[in-house]
Amino acid sequence: MGVGQQLAAAGGCDWDPEQSQLSDVARAAMITNLLTEDNLPSYHREAAGSFSQDGPWGAWVNRWTAEENRHGIAIRDYLVVTRGVDLVALEQARMEHVTNGFTSTDEERAMHNSEFLMSVAYVTFQELATRVSHRNTGKVCDEPIADRLLQRIAADENLHMIFYRNMCEAALELSPDQALDAVGAVVENFRMPGQGMPDFRRNGVLMAKHGIYDLRQHLEEVVMPNLRKWRIFERTDFSPVGEARRDQLAAFLEDLQTKVVKFEEQRDRLLAREAAERERMAS
Repeated sequence: MGVGQQLAAAGGCDWDPEQSQLSDVARAAMITNLLTEDNLPSYHREAAGSFSQDGPWGAWVNRWTAEENRHGIAIRDYLVVTRGVDLVALEQARMEHVTNGFTSTDEERAMHNSEFLMSVAYVTFQELATRVSHRNTGKVCDEPIADRLLQRIAADENLHMIFYRNMCEAALELSPDQALDAVGAVVENFRMPGQGMPDFRRNGVLMAKHGIYDLRQHLEEVVMPNLRKWRIFERTDFSPVGEARRDQLAAFLEDLQTKVVKFEEQRDRLLAREAAERERMAS
């Protein structure tokens, strides 16, 4: 109902939740992913400032921006045509999020003396995290067009990740200690670019609760694949300072694994309580 119809202001009808084919979880994930893509002006500014606006880097940044822009266009077009979400609320959230922008904090900039290496390391993990989020969002949509759309977007994100991952690998060959320090700083202080958008915490909790992007996925599908690809814990070219930094990273990962187990135990208890409550209400 309502698919492809005009909104009330254009002679149609306003959005109603019953018009959406998406579950509450799928809507939350689609909105979070879309608003993350929408903040592209900030990402372009950060990338151009960290890399360059000239030569090969300038060409890459502009092409990357153009490709990322298509992701937001495609997701929004899908939601508009299918009336998947409240479009008025979506636009209000977009205006707020893009107006606030996204930038590195002073603390993040102070962590490392190479903004270039920090940026390359960050986007390597961020692109892979975005790929995981898009792919799993497509699955929970339980709608074939949304699933295919987000599969295609996830494939784009994976190609972007491979480029940045290769840059990090080259940096590790040229300056192992410095590159490791950047990688460690990013892993230990990682934050998704969508932080700061309206309802980010609520939607993020829903996404983690339902397996779209949770702590285990972050560790096992985002962090560890890159560290294994770079052979961080097998390399022999770090100085004593670099080896100490690697030990610090290893300790962080061990602690993160403990947090993964605790999170899953809490989630399982919560889901069990909710299932019991649904059963009680149905009886």
